[in-house]
Amino acid sequence: MKSAACFLALIILAGASLAQEHPALTAQPNSVYVGADGKFESAPDTAVIQFNISVQEDTSQAAYQHASKDAEQVREVLRANGIEPKSATIGFFSVQPMYDWKNAKQKVIGYRVTTDVTLKLKDFSKIGPITQQLADANVSERQTLNYTLENVDEAKNKAVEDAYRRARNSAETLARASGRALGELSYASVDTFENQRMPVPHMARAMSAMGNAAPPPTEEFTPQNVTVTAHVNALFNLK
Repeated sequence: MKSAACFLALIILAGASLAQEHPALTAQPNSVYVGADGKFESAPDTAVIQFNISVQEDTSQAAYQHASKDAEQVREVLRANGIEPKSATIGFFSVQPMYDWKNAKQKVIGYRVTTDVTLKLKDFSKIGPITQQLADANVSERQTLNYTLENVDEAKNKAVEDAYRRARNSAETLARASGRALGELSYASVDTFENQRMPVPHMARAMSAMGNAAPPPTEEFTPQNVTVTAHVNALFNLK
């Protein structure tokens, strides 16, 4: 009996902790409280290409000059595809000494210069040529491609509309089943979520070795839709 009482207490405490996750809402007479999920799917409007420039030379000056040369090659690739280099964002250049850890004195054996570049494209037809040309130029150890939706606010509004429609339908069904009519909305809360697309990695040097034997990895494929979801809690009056 004592164990049963403890178990009941745990259930009550768990319910109380869950209730604290949402704003406290006092139930009103002649009202119905419902929750529903909604979603809206949209084709992505932006492709994000990210890659790094990473070089290593015997001296820091030589490494910096090598990185500057690779950066110029990136600018040439962009211009060749009708893209202004200033549309790409570049991180700061990091110069790092490389040590021979097998040597007890930790002797410096070279210097590595790295930086990251991000390019956003609205014209998806340029993705294949740019990624291939960057691979052919051999200026990067890695490339990642991700599709996103920059105009996400409109998609969120559509998801909220869908969630509210579902919530109201549930409330109307419950009202009819109880012989009542659904009244006006008294209270509502909204949460929206956007699914995170994992970037698609491309190994730049491996692609370069393939040459023209195969088309770019993205050719003839359709980017996956971006899904935005919403949850609506709604309190309606009953007539």
